[in-house]
Amino acid sequence: MTDLHVRLTGIVRSDPALMHVLRTVRPLGLNDWRIFSGAVYQSVWNALTGRPVGYGRKDYDLGYFDPDTSWDAEDGVIKRVAAAFDEPFRSEVEVRNQARVHLWFADRFGEPYAALTGTDEALARFVAPAFAVGVRLEADDAISVAAPFGLDDVFSMTLRPNPDRPLARGWDRAVASARARWPELTVIGPEIA
Repeated sequence: MTDLHVRLTGIVRSDPALMHVLRTVRPLGLNDWRIFSGAVYQSVWNALTGRPVGYGRKDYDLGYFDPDTSWDAEDGVIKRVAAAFDEPFRSEVEVRNQARVHLWFADRFGEPYAALTGTDEALARFVAPAFAVGVRLEADDAISVAAPFGLDDVFSMTLRPNPDRPLARGWDRAVASARARWPELTVIGPEIA
């Protein structure tokens, strides 16, 4: 485990709300699940900038992988997860079956999206490497980390486009949203207009 992984797990453990989500999801038995994106990188940025725990967080993205790509199957999981939480978490935990993303992504984001074979594979397609970090609370209470691009960009507060995909149509929006909350960010690549 690298020093950055140790730092990340320490930051995650010091975020009571994020730990509550991880502890609540773990016993639900979801296949190949992770909490990823903003719930993770924003916790790091808050720790680095001295902002309060939870600052800027809109939700908790929960990905899991079920080969049953029917809406009914995903809706059942969404309802089961919601039932495990009280408010405000019930409204803040956003559940998505990563096996279904290719079915709706092009309509929502205007870009093609090939089918995935697992939850961690989705991280490699995120808009920026800094966003591509996921965590899971394992049965032994260890926090496993998935970060296909590593953790350097997260800890250096650097936003750069994902080098393995075309520039996301939402790049400008993602940069503007992040900069509004964390003006310390360094942006490498296309600047917003």
